[in-house]
Amino acid sequence: MPLGGTSNHFRTSALHDVGAWDPFNVTEDADMGIRLAQCGMRVSMLESTTYEEAPTTLGRWIRQRSRWMKGYAQTWLVHTRAPHSLCRRAGLAGLVSLQLFVGATVLSALLSPLLWLLFVASFLLGGSNGQHTFAWASGAGLLLGNAVLTWLSIVAPRRRGWSDLAPYGTMATAYWALISIAAWRGVFQLFTRPFHWDKTEHGLSRWEPHQP
Repeated sequence: MPLGGTSNHFRTSALHDVGAWDPFNVTEDADMGIRLAQCGMRVSMLESTTYEEAPTTLGRWIRQRSRWMKGYAQTWLVHTRAPHSLCRRAGLAGLVSLQLFVGATVLSALLSPLLWLLFVASFLLGGSNGQHTFAWASGAGLLLGNAVLTWLSIVAPRRRGWSDLAPYGTMATAYWALISIAAWRGVFQLFTRPFHWDKTEHGLSRWEPHQP
C-alpha cells in the first residue's frame, strides 16, 4: 500500500527494520509502504477521519500534486529495478499492485490528455468505417470512465452526510485534467530537479472540521 502523508502510525522497530525514511524520495510515505510489504509487514486502516487543510490556490495545488506524481515515479523506478527480487519478497500480487497503484497512476495521468486528443482528432479527421468504430469505442470508454469518476465523487460525500460538497463532484473531469498537468510537471522535474521538495504551505485558510 502506498501510504499517504498524514495519520500514519508506525512501530519504531518496524521503521528501523526497513531502513527508516528515504531522504531523497519526495513521497517518502508511499515508498515506505512498498518497503514494509517487501519485509513481510502489513498495513491496516484505522476507521477514522483526518481533517487536512487543502491548498488555497491553484498554483499551490499544482505544486503539491506535481511532488506527489514525481514521488510516485521515483518510488516505481526504485522498486522495479529488480522485479524478480520484488516478486520474491512481496509476491506476485505485490508486484502487480505496485504497477497498478503506483506506476499506472502516473502513466494514466500522462496519457489522459493524449487519449483525449486522439479521440477528438479521430472524429474531426474522419476515415474508414473501421476507424469510426474505433473512435466511437474509445470515446465511449473515455466518457464512461469519467462518468464513473464523477458519480463516485458525488456519492462519496453524500454517504458521509456532506451533501453540500456533492455538487463539486461534477468537476471530477476537470480535476483529472489538472492532475495530468501536475504529472507532466512532476516528470519534467524528475529529470531536472529530482530531489526538489515543493513544500505545501499550511495555516493559510480559516479552517474548521466539516461536520455532517
